Amino acid sequence: MEFSYEVVETICVLSEQNNGWKKELNLVSWNNREPVYDIRTWSPDHSKMGKGVTLSLDEMNALKETLKDLNLFD
Repeated sequence: MEFSYEVVETICVLSEQNNGWKKELNLVSWNNREPVYDIRTWSPDHSKMGKGVTLSLDEMNALKETLKDLNLFD
């Protein structure tokens, strides 16, 4: 089954491997749908990707609040 994607915005690079692949937080539109927050590894030219997770705006806000409660930012 074919699918399409567009990296609408790169928000941040979380890490980079020696082979150039980067773990990124992006806004991605999958199959021409509304963009969602997406965390996964990408090849340097975004032509290949690893497994990842997508989050809606509500899920991203829930994650944000949970991270605040963990006091990781002290």
